[in-house]
Amino acid sequence: MGREGSVVEVSGLTHDYGEVVALKDLDLTVPAGVTGLVGANGAGKTTLLRVLLGLIHPTEGRVAVLGHDPETEPLEVRSKIGYMPEVESLPVDQTAADFVAYTAQLAGIPPREAKRRSSETLFLVGLAEERFRYIGDFSTGMRQRVKLAQAIVHDPDLVLLDEPASGLDPEGRQQMLELIRRLRGFGIDVIVSSHVLTDIEQTCDWVVMLDGGTLLRSGPLDGFDSTGTVRVEVLENADMVAGLLRDRGLGVVAEGPRLVVGPGEALETAIIEATAVARSGLVRMTRGTASLEDLFLGEER
Repeated sequence: MGREGSVVEVSGLTHDYGEVVALKDLDLTVPAGVTGLVGANGAGKTTLLRVLLGLIHPTEGRVAVLGHDPETEPLEVRSKIGYMPEVESLPVDQTAADFVAYTAQLAGIPPREAKRRSSETLFLVGLAEERFRYIGDFSTGMRQRVKLAQAIVHDPDLVLLDEPASGLDPEGRQQMLELIRRLRGFGIDVIVSSHVLTDIEQTCDWVVMLDGGTLLRSGPLDGFDSTGTVRVEVLENADMVAGLLRDRGLGVVAEGPRLVVGPGEALETAIIEATAVARSGLVRMTRGTASLEDLFLGEER
């Protein structure tokens, strides 16, 4: 199920659009499995995916995708990967079956086999009955499924998904996340880009955090909360309490009088001492686990 080792290796990667630096001196190794690429809009996620595809080239640095350089070996890379773009890119005057079969042929699959794979893949993504309808008549959720189908119809080793749940309602979002989880069972490694951190928590094994084109953090999802956090609500002077805790080297996410502190050691003692110095009081204090959003916000600070 999938490959061992890394699927992407990046060293000193910088890419700029003139004066705008989208990626800056990025060093990164992405292992096999399902990896979440997270960050706010403009963090550099889409630029990184385009570099991995070979659609744009690094200003500086080196990139390897499945052991190949996308700049000097573009055909080797593209024959082994699939790509689901965020932007609207589907032909409205074709049926889903014809379009997905066409993309399979572009990957070198003979016409008869391409038609068979198109039907099987559209069945997999939940469009068996709708596959002969025109894409222009599809809902947003159905179009997203077609984009996923064309990305996997040629049985790639790695698939890059750019905001796959974008524009979907809650039910459609959950269905898309379930499809992404199912890709593991087909031996397909995945890099999924999203600014919705709860989506990453539900689907991924590994997380890469980007902010302003730089790497904040990279590691296994279950390792992002190894020591836990403490959630606390204080009576007053919350900003002072947060500042005292940060002076101790602790991460603090603050929203009004409520704080998420940690991870770290002896958190309760540190919080009690900080509230005493700030002449505040504790309303409540509970042990918990940090969400990916808590940790991301803490890294940004």
